[in-house]
Amino acid sequence: MLRTHTCGQLSKKDIGTKVTLTGWVNRRRDHGGVIFIDLRDKYGLTQITFNPEQSGNVHTSADKLRSEWVIKVVGEVIARPDNMINKKLDTGEIEIIASKLEVLNESETPPFEIADDEKTAEAGEHIRLKYRYLDLRREKIQKLLAQKDLFIRDMRTFFQERDFQEVQTPILANSSPEGARDWLIPSRLYPGKFYALPQAPQQFKQLLMVGGVDKYFQIAPCFRDEDPRMDRHFGEFYQLDMEMSFVEQEDIFEILEELWIELTKKHSDKKIINEDFSKISWKDAMNKYGSDKPDLRFDLEIVNVSDIVTDSKFGVFAGAVKDGGVVHALKIDGGGTTFSRKDIDGLTDLACTKGAKGLAYIIVKEDGSLQSPIVKFLGDDVCAEIIKIVDAKSGDIIFFGADKWRIVCESLGVVRNECGEMLNLKDNTKAAYAWIVDFPMYDYSEIEEGKIDFSHNPFSMPQGGMGALENEDPLEIVAYQFDLVLNGFEISSGAIRNHEPKLMYKAFEIAGYTKEDVDREFGHMIQAFKYGTPPHGGSAPGIDRAFMVLKDCNSIRDIYAFPKDGQGRDVMLDSPSEVSQKQLDELSLKIVD
Repeated sequence: MLRTHTCGQLSKKDIGTKVTLTGWVNRRRDHGGVIFIDLRDKYGLTQITFNPEQSGNVHTSADKLRSEWVIKVVGEVIARPDNMINKKLDTGEIEIIASKLEVLNESETPPFEIADDEKTAEAGEHIRLKYRYLDLRREKIQKLLAQKDLFIRDMRTFFQERDFQEVQTPILANSSPEGARDWLIPSRLYPGKFYALPQAPQQFKQLLMVGGVDKYFQIAPCFRDEDPRMDRHFGEFYQLDMEMSFVEQEDIFEILEELWIELTKKHSDKKIINEDFSKISWKDAMNKYGSDKPDLRFDLEIVNVSDIVTDSKFGVFAGAVKDGGVVHALKIDGGGTTFSRKDIDGLTDLACTKGAKGLAYIIVKEDGSLQSPIVKFLGDDVCAEIIKIVDAKSGDIIFFGADKWRIVCESLGVVRNECGEMLNLKDNTKAAYAWIVDFPMYDYSEIEEGKIDFSHNPFSMPQGGMGALENEDPLEIVAYQFDLVLNGFEISSGAIRNHEPKLMYKAFEIAGYTKEDVDREFGHMIQAFKYGTPPHGGSAPGIDRAFMVLKDCNSIRDIYAFPKDGQGRDVMLDSPSEVSQKQLDELSLKIVD
């Protein structure tokens, strides 16, 4: 070994010990001829002192040292003078008087200051990602990677202690319609045919249940060609995939609640609001919070006031109800005195991004009078009833949405979320978990107008079974499909699976798939299910997203060793990149302009 100790290991008990340390020059300081070097490795910092009276020729060599040089130092541990003790460092009570120095590797001047987080931030994300191997040296990134490692270790231990078996499923798989674009891999051996990277191990884990594995889990890589965002890393991510046979929905809830309570307490400073996780139907979540991943750290609830305004003289409200829509109200405590005209305009613009035509409002002034252009159209009685039902008081503001149900829910949902941000209601010391249950089995397609399609996982079991599929309006059928949300983020999705061939054919038929389509896309699943498949279900928490929320990171990219940037590029490797004509010819591919 090149070293006897690490840079975070030494303390007062080691005084008088001769040690050998290795690491990077973090900072260099010259004080009256004495050179101080803060030596850094993964484990911490240690101050090295080169005193011309004690270090001899080594002091002359130390004068050449610069930031990020890699060095080896031999010396004796001594106590720091009382006035030089650094209580912020684990090694702050000692220093090393150097007797030998060896430069293991020199460094060019780094493109940004590694030892100073503020200066590093000034460099910008693009530069930091281009030189990510340097960014990784920062203490903050080192700690996050180490904490993520422990986070995943504890996940593994949790499931192994409960007799779950980890199984690695294939990376080269088949293309299948699971909600996102596939990453396709052209086959060299079979020209014109393609593998696909798995969006999730969904089909494989269900086939493991057919195979009698009974309880499976995996730290699984998943690949989806989706646009990046703050909580979605481009192209690839990891999830804790799990599946169990002979279970009902509550069995899955029970084991995952136990897991997340344990992980939150061990890996976060957040206090769980309710260890008996709330269960909210998808429809109730949309009605009350305008989102299927509501942030429950604050109370702001949306109220349906359609019945109150249906006969009012305000045409926008009355007309929306008459046309089959709804009118919902959202009261913001203190918003009437807090929000400026500019704030209200900003919230209006936000609502419009979800399809709203505007954002009506009423301010309850301190003297109890109402301020709004719509008050004179609604009338005193209607206004009084609205004030009563939403429990508005002096200084509050009430926002309204009037349109089709989905538009109203989603537009007030983003307003609610933004108001929580503006009023500092999102308490990062809290963890608010909730199960969102009873997702609709079907919805209208986002691509083809008027077409019914699966709203979530196509392999979910419809509640009511074949009777529901044959007799109910498809848009009214709910599935044994659920999400787990934490502080406004979806961190897991799961379901009780459809394991019966007849039900699968019928479920896909409603979504526009013929029997031939299903056999072509999922023939292996249908065939397998004909051989005595146990009822089964599972879930797949997103490891990266959940860790990001528990650690209050600004972006999911913060917790990857080598993340893509916000445009899906790897600026360090200059990827995606062009390939040679020889490679294209081997794969029987041609680039078309």
